[in-house]
Amino acid sequence: MNLFTILWYFTAIMSLVPVYFFFIGLKDGSITTRNFALWLLILLIIAGVLIGSNWLRDHDRLNMAEWLLGLAAVPGLLVLLYFIVVLIGKPKWN
Repeated sequence: MNLFTILWYFTAIMSLVPVYFFFIGLKDGSITTRNFALWLLILLIIAGVLIGSNWLRDHDRLNMAEWLLGLAAVPGLLVLLYFIVVLIGKPKWN
């Protein structure tokens, strides 16, 4: 597996989190007409990153596609690192 594939799958898996919260928000009514546009923008950005990286790769811009996916993967990596530290370190919360 090359770097692009690893980054693409990691970004796709991490993008399932906001999609999940979107559907939960639709179900419980917390997504209203006031914040629907913001949710739509977030979901469009996620789709744009995943589709755009594939488009860049298909048009021989693999380096740019990897940079785009790497930039999108940073928040997911930081959250993953945080959870690893919490699970391994067993910090005291008081």
